[in-house]
Amino acid sequence: MKRALGVILLLMGLVAIAQGAPPVKGAHSDQPISIKSNELFTDSKNRTATFSGKVTARQGDMTLYADRLVVHYKQEGGDIDRVEAFGNVKVVQGDRLATANEGVYFNGEQKIVLTGDPKVYQGSDMVSGKVITYYVNEERSVVTGSADSRVEAVIHPKDKKNKGNDGSPKR
Repeated sequence: MKRALGVILLLMGLVAIAQGAPPVKGAHSDQPISIKSNELFTDSKNRTATFSGKVTARQGDMTLYADRLVVHYKQEGGDIDRVEAFGNVKVVQGDRLATANEGVYFNGEQKIVLTGDPKVYQGSDMVSGKVITYYVNEERSVVTGSADSRVEAVIHPKDKKNKGNDGSPKR
């Protein structure tokens, strides 16, 4: 079960990558993971563990919120196949925030897909689209739109008042 819960860290990494910040990959892997929900249902036959009802999962300074979190295990070896977060999905770390209706982590492909009005914020900057996909091993993300939901990015200029031409602080 602990392996499955570590996937939460990967969902958090999406927030940093989508905004161009350094990845947080492995930053909290040594810290305990705490999951709270109204109910936990395990199904050995179908190889799932389902947390439901106001799910809150924390590791270090990162927190995942969802209405339901489902961990799917592979038949052979018990490794994670995928982890799905449903309903009011929110991932928070510092000034970084990702929101969506659904989020899925595919272990074999090492990717995270956010759907259902996905948005990623860092401070006052924001990126949104129809689907936000983060490729964990490649540390890259793709935001796609559709005819009725184009990709949108709102990026605020950084304060240059106290910086030199190269971006470093003036002395």
